[in-house]
Amino acid sequence: MKNFGRVITAMITPFAEDGAVDYESAAALARHLIAHGSEGILVGGTTGEGAVLSEEEKLKLYDCMVKAVGAKAEGQKVPVIGNVGEIDTAASIAFAKKVEKLGVDAVLAIVPYYVKPTQEGMFQHFKAIASAIHLPVILYNVPGRTSACIQPATITRLVDACPNIVGIKDATGNWDQVTQEKMLLPEDFMVYSGDDSYTYPILTAGGVGIISVSSHIIGDDMLAMVDAYEKGDVKKAFELHKKTYPINKGLFFITSPIPVKTAVNLLGLPGGKFRLPMVEASESEKAHIIQMLKDYGLM
Repeated sequence: MKNFGRVITAMITPFAEDGAVDYESAAALARHLIAHGSEGILVGGTTGEGAVLSEEEKLKLYDCMVKAVGAKAEGQKVPVIGNVGEIDTAASIAFAKKVEKLGVDAVLAIVPYYVKPTQEGMFQHFKAIASAIHLPVILYNVPGRTSACIQPATITRLVDACPNIVGIKDATGNWDQVTQEKMLLPEDFMVYSGDDSYTYPILTAGGVGIISVSSHIIGDDMLAMVDAYEKGDVKKAFELHKKTYPINKGLFFITSPIPVKTAVNLLGLPGGKFRLPMVEASESEKAHIIQMLKDYGLM
């Protein structure tokens, strides 16, 4: 089974002053991330404000990432994962087929939000998407945003039915959920933490790493934590868990990706502007982010 990296950054999408996607800045940011702890890139997800990107913009952005750091890039090639999940199964399938042609390494599909499907509805939704393409599929379970949670037994049914469903981004924050996933699913099924502060606990339950927000700014430490745990240095891994915890929690004090994009810009990296309904951090919020960065030694 292909490994997509232990630290995968769920990358922000830089927008220019006029609101257009800044593809050049996106490519530059991706290359920076790869140089600082990220072993893979996820594009067009929640952190990337994917919900407000048009299909045309997403396809161009995914292609840009593949050419910048992925299969078509010169030099080091890293896995690129494209988000294809929507609440509309037919639309997700149609888009996934287009994304597959770009040369991405895998796709991410979220539990349908707003509609709150049953477990059978989730099974049929993901089965239809996975059966329509040949790419590996990573499920995304984030009940805090979708108001629905795919259960371990349903994931097991899906893996049995669709061999190309290879992993999950688990943002449930639920120890029982993760434990059951590892008990029921094949050993090589990849469980990624979908919550930066939950990375260490998920590693202890047999997870493979993190699909991360904070790796935009502390990627080297996040990778060092995962690497230390893999090598059996649990003490070092836990020390890094404690070190990174203030950032891993702090970047979510208001709606993500506002704090992380603000932090990226404050550090002189190409974060770019927001697209409504995301807005710039207020002065007090910005001051709080600056203090976090100073406390961590980043400023």
